[in-house]
Amino acid sequence: MLNGYLFLKRLFDVLAAGTLLLLLSPVFALVVLALQWENPGAPVFYAAPRVGRYYKVFPFFKFRSMRPNADRLLKNMQALNQYAAQTATPQQSDVLPFAAMMDPASNLLWGDDGCHIEANAVAQRAAQAERPFVKIANDPRITKVGRFIRNTSLDELPQLWNVLRGDMSLVGNRPLPPYEAEQLTTDAAVARFMAPAGITGLWQVTERGKKNLNADSRKALDAQYAQRCSFWLDCWILFKTPVAALQKTDV
Repeated sequence: MLNGYLFLKRLFDVLAAGTLLLLLSPVFALVVLALQWENPGAPVFYAAPRVGRYYKVFPFFKFRSMRPNADRLLKNMQALNQYAAQTATPQQSDVLPFAAMMDPASNLLWGDDGCHIEANAVAQRAAQAERPFVKIANDPRITKVGRFIRNTSLDELPQLWNVLRGDMSLVGNRPLPPYEAEQLTTDAAVARFMAPAGITGLWQVTERGKKNLNADSRKALDAQYAQRCSFWLDCWILFKTPVAALQKTDV
């Protein structure tokens, strides 16, 4: 039963992705021209490592919607993460003074960045594991053209090439950046990686566009799709995707 579903899913993916790439070629050309007009000489496509089914890492293609140094800016913007609003992150302690290091009663951890109180470091890692996803409203790294193609989901079109390559499917769980995937280590969270990676999925058609995002809800929906995935569920998700793609809020 599962093998039949996967064969049918792959056949549909190849036929649909190939047809869409041909039909949407004029749209591809317009997006490329708009991006080049806004940032002449800057790369039009963006390929980043993503973690898909069975933790397979592959290059994930999108139209570039952010400034070229966006990845380097992310580490200084964690306070803007919508998922971070659920719980406060314990602040990592500063490097301790010499006297504290020599106190035998102190429970300390040594690392490349110095010496820290053990309880603070453990609490920080636990908080990061609770909310591994990153989503920033009104992200200042996004360009003007980038904001438009994101709100209309045009930035996702190059992923049709990922579908043809077999990296992912039209429908599945969203592939994650490595820094997010490495936080998902519980049995419930790992279940999401048993399903194919997809351009659209159960989370996208039910939660995308909401301002108050919940990491637990997203993990539950991803695990639910992995357990229930079927051709008819995929059809229902594809039917709901056009409305979800034209999101009204800038997230």
